Amino acid sequence: MRITVELGRRDLLVVAGLPGAGKSTLLGRLSGDITVLDPDQVRTWFAARLPGTRYRYYRPIVHVWQRLRVAFAAVGSGPLIVQEPSTRATTRAWLVMLGAVTGRRVRMVWLEVTPEQALKGQHVRGRVLGRRTFERHVRRSARLRETLLAERVPVGWHSAQVLTRTAADRMAFVGAAA
Repeated sequence: MRITVELGRRDLLVVAGLPGAGKSTLLGRLSGDITVLDPDQVRTWFAARLPGTRYRYYRPIVHVWQRLRVAFAAVGSGPLIVQEPSTRATTRAWLVMLGAVTGRRVRMVWLEVTPEQALKGQHVRGRVLGRRTFERHVRRSARLRETLLAERVPVGWHSAQVLTRTAADRMAFVGAAA
């Protein structure tokens, strides 16, 4: 059975979850007229121009560039899907504020995986976070996960949905015309 998420013309959908949860994999399967902004797009662009340079050296630039892309796209029209771990409260607050300023309903799809599953996903993609960095993501996400698993919508968000990887494999997004 297919899971369909219908997006309004001014929706900003954040696909969130621990690093390695499968966010980029899910978004990579999408096709159609919905704008999708994934930091992997930026990372890949930089990697092609900086061959041999380790990602950790240009990672901060990737994050800033992605934020700028999201902010500029949010001003435009049509539904927008953004990949963002959203484990940091300040990032979630920024997304809510961006939605308020640009007149977008901010929605979340949280890919629920265990830390062990996320680590396995990182190994599969070939990019593994350092132990402390990953533990920080897990720690930061604890309260959000609690809220989401209790089927509560975080403050400022229009909606929030929790999906397992299996459910995400059956997901489709339908966007309203701009």
